[in-house]
Amino acid sequence: MTSPPEPPVVARPVMYQHWRHLTFLHWRYPVEAVQALLPPGLTAQEFDGSAWVGLVPFLMDRVRAPFLPPVPWLSRFPETNVRTYVTARDGSQGIWFFSLDATRMPAVLAGRTAYRLPYLWARMGLRHDAGEYRYVSRRRWPGPRGARCDATVVPGAPVEPGALEYFLTYRFRLYAAMRGGLVRAEAAHGPWPLFTGTLTHLDETVVAAAGLPAPVGEPLVHTSPGVGVRIGPWRRIP
Repeated sequence: MTSPPEPPVVARPVMYQHWRHLTFLHWRYPVEAVQALLPPGLTAQEFDGSAWVGLVPFLMDRVRAPFLPPVPWLSRFPETNVRTYVTARDGSQGIWFFSLDATRMPAVLAGRTAYRLPYLWARMGLRHDAGEYRYVSRRRWPGPRGARCDATVVPGAPVEPGALEYFLTYRFRLYAAMRGGLVRAEAAHGPWPLFTGTLTHLDETVVAAAGLPAPVGEPLVHTSPGVGVRIGPWRRIP
């Protein structure tokens, strides 16, 4: 992937969101370790001979349904997801989420029931000042209770995206298992304003809590101030 993929057109979004103050932490993984956790119909994608697992903490902001204004308390909250990149049996490509920790219980319940995504309730905080991002998360429900992600990152210089950045961050589709099959939804947004980042502290157990081996070595770090997003409806994959 040497040029940015074209974002989809979501004519009738079911949800509007802004993703802000993001950090992308990525590690190489053996393909077989990732594939073992995927449902039938999804294949782990490789880049440079490896599958990749991402740990992505950020602020979910201005979350709202069409024709409704954001609700102040409910529409703004931290989230941390663990994810990988897959190809579906229909040839489409996108993100598979192993877990999504969020601090608003109504959002967690809605994500689990309406979108069939593995949302988990956590005590979380996010601070973005003094030239750094600080993320804190402790899982509450469901288990494993206490799974954590504490990270401090200093954003750096702008990044000119290349093939690896497109592979890891230019993703416009997500998948879920629903009623015995697979579904997909589009997430339309503009190009990421990407920056480097320096990871000054990381204490996390959410990757292993997803069933993966604990990550080894230093992650690849990218940061972004964020983008606005339009989420489309689920569509069944034949």
